[in-house]
Amino acid sequence: MEIRWLEDFIALARTRHFSRAADDQHVTQPTFSRRIKLLEEEMGVTLINRQTLPLSLTPAGEEFLTLCEQVTDRVRLTRDRVREISAGQQRRIMVAAPQSLLPQFLPEWLASTGWQERIQPYLRATGWVASDYFQALGRAECDLAICYWPIGRCDLDIDTSACTYRVIGHERLIPVTGLDANGTPCALLPGSRQQPAPWLAYPKRGLLGSAVKAHLARLPQSTYLMAQSENLYAAGIKELVLLGYGMSWLPERNIAAELSNGTLIRAGDSRWDVPMELRLYRHQNQHHAELDSLWSELAPLRN
Repeated sequence: MEIRWLEDFIALARTRHFSRAADDQHVTQPTFSRRIKLLEEEMGVTLINRQTLPLSLTPAGEEFLTLCEQVTDRVRLTRDRVREISAGQQRRIMVAAPQSLLPQFLPEWLASTGWQERIQPYLRATGWVASDYFQALGRAECDLAICYWPIGRCDLDIDTSACTYRVIGHERLIPVTGLDANGTPCALLPGSRQQPAPWLAYPKRGLLGSAVKAHLARLPQSTYLMAQSENLYAAGIKELVLLGYGMSWLPERNIAAELSNGTLIRAGDSRWDVPMELRLYRHQNQHHAELDSLWSELAPLRN
């Protein structure tokens, strides 16, 4: 399958018109129509509903469009990088990081390295789960990845064997809750069997969810929680906590202002805090001059 066929399909999905899509792709309409037909034959399904005006995509076509956009984006990124290398240009280092690290930690860390002009956040990564970072490093979609990582033992089903890391910071997940209209905390730890604390949880098999679960298992005191929802992202959970729907564990950097002004309070003392490392990962098989230079300059973190 040729990449231009995928680009053809994206053009047709955008214009919903064979003639206009052919013009966009700089080919004749018969040639364009033939390429779309060959694409459908290659996939073994009908992608275009030709009985509607304007044209529409079949359910299979809608799903295929998402895949086409992902593949062509990655091909475009790879092409740009290869051209930079061929032209002898210095490459910007692409670093993937969770959205919760972008406002505070990432700017501070970049300032400490002095590489602000050479490192660029890879914004596509803000919606990833932990395993996505390591898969992206393996296919060179990004150069570096910053991840939260539990300090204590934790059951994580993530293969990091092809990567190496440096610890570049520390963080704590702090249990917090909001206040109701009377100024009463919405939820407090440890809860009770009769009245479990309403909990806005991370998925148990996710990185943050696994870290919280492992930490609670190590505590001598029983905890009684009732999960109200599951959300992969700290920002989404924070909004629900602020709205008064329960308690959760959130990165300390991301709630410092709310703890200071009293819109959030601790749901438990420091024994409930989950210590985390901030790890900077790279793939062992991915090398280029700028990345290797930065890696060699990174000083060991002092506690």
